[in-house]
Amino acid sequence: MGRGIVVRRLDLGWFVRPASEVGGPHPRVEPALAYLVRHDGGLLLFDTGIGEADAGTEAHYRPRRRALDEALAGVGVGVGDISMVVNCHLHFDHCGGNPLFGGVPILVQDVELAAARRGDYTVDSLIDFPGAAYEEVRGEVELHPGIWVVPTPGHTDGHQSLVLRRDDGSVVLAGQAHDFASEFASAQLARDAALHGVEQPLPPYPRWLDRLADFDPRRVLFAHDSSVWEPAAERPNPVSTNPVSTNPVRNREASAPRRR
Repeated sequence: MGRGIVVRRLDLGWFVRPASEVGGPHPRVEPALAYLVRHDGGLLLFDTGIGEADAGTEAHYRPRRRALDEALAGVGVGVGDISMVVNCHLHFDHCGGNPLFGGVPILVQDVELAAARRGDYTVDSLIDFPGAAYEEVRGEVELHPGIWVVPTPGHTDGHQSLVLRRDDGSVVLAGQAHDFASEFASAQLARDAALHGVEQPLPPYPRWLDRLADFDPRRVLFAHDSSVWEPAAERPNPVSTNPVSTNPVRNREASAPRRR
């Protein structure tokens, strides 16, 4: 399974997270990364980059965007070639290119779309735009053989990750389930310690890590970190920033800064 899947990382720019949000004396510059997944059923895009926000949010995060159509063209793909969009969540730095995909299914958790539509959550025009065609799911779903959406709540209640399952392990597109690969690694170690019966106190870890472990992840990629998590044991790498072959895939903020 998974022998026909190819994953490409797309660099869609960066933003500056203020020191007040990073818990230190200095701001931090973070990338905005999306992922193009080619499988036998078409082309899937996981996240769509940083949207245009109100003046306060723009000044707060100072984003520099790379146009999505330019990034796609760089890997030989046009906007019209995308058959499905999956957003890890709907903050404006993850769904900025969604309005380019009128009529294209956009898959989100139902609780995430409900939160976005309640207001004071994201940029409203990035959510309900002409031709917006949401496919709401509740919980886990297999989109194609070997391609799974798995809920990974934490950053938002409706956050989800995409798992690309292979015979030799899986690739996880984790979005903002953790901000950094090192944070994911720490959570994995906390889980290992708990499973090995190490006495408390131990740091907590998100319980969805138990579900991800069922997929035997070999690489985990993130939305705001160019680093990649890999397990300590050496195994073949199922994905890189260059195309990698893998097997078929089935079924388908106003004056205050917007959260991201």
